[in-house]
Amino acid sequence: MSESVIEIEHLWFSYGTEPVLEDISLIVKRGDIVGLIGPNGSGKTTLLKVILGLLQPQRGQIRIFGRELAHFRDRSRIGYVRQRSWDFERNFPASVEEIVRMGRVPRLSRWRIWSRADSDAVTRALRAVHMEELRHRPISELSGGQQQRVFLARVLSQEPELLLLDEPTAAVDPQIEAEFYELLGRLNREQGLTIVLVSHDIEAIVTQVTKIACLNRKLLFCGTPQECVASDLLERVYAGRKLVQHQHPWG
Repeated sequence: MSESVIEIEHLWFSYGTEPVLEDISLIVKRGDIVGLIGPNGSGKTTLLKVILGLLQPQRGQIRIFGRELAHFRDRSRIGYVRQRSWDFERNFPASVEEIVRMGRVPRLSRWRIWSRADSDAVTRALRAVHMEELRHRPISELSGGQQQRVFLARVLSQEPELLLLDEPTAAVDPQIEAEFYELLGRLNREQGLTIVLVSHDIEAIVTQVTKIACLNRKLLFCGTPQECVASDLLERVYAGRKLVQHQHPWG
């Protein structure tokens, strides 16, 4: 049986008195690509932040690689690409390679000495996202899709085992979106990355993910893409019924 990378049991989280996550239980196995879907305000981004330890739940348990989240110390095993992390001012003074090198910080030696292994990891990451030839280009000169790949490379240079992405294709055109999700699928197959990604667009992710989890405060569904499409889930969640939209500043 595959190792559980993330185990969530009866998780509750509220902002003040307003519940955002209610009794969430979810298991992510090694090698899974999980698409986390749901309407705006359903708690998707909040759940990622709880998994990362950025928010503290009121109730429930989370284990990462078999350890309680509060006692999990090796954060370099987890990579995180936040929403719209590739937005840059035109004059931002950094090259593609300099951005990707930042991802090695958690892996540097005790004395913070840059090694050949660190340089090799940066090159592998750039090669994996097909950006090696642009390594010396200023990041601000790249398109949104190219910047997106650079920030993925920054995380990959960290050599994580678990990759969390929050709306990684926001504000890019459909072709770039499709190419990006194909890239994630290839990284999963070739490097064995376990991936959890937040997306509003089920059609864009359905061919790449192994599992879909639908949130709307509660976990409404968790299963294969085929089971999701065959059910009436999408109509129930996205057709404007009572539990669909919440007017909150969180995702």
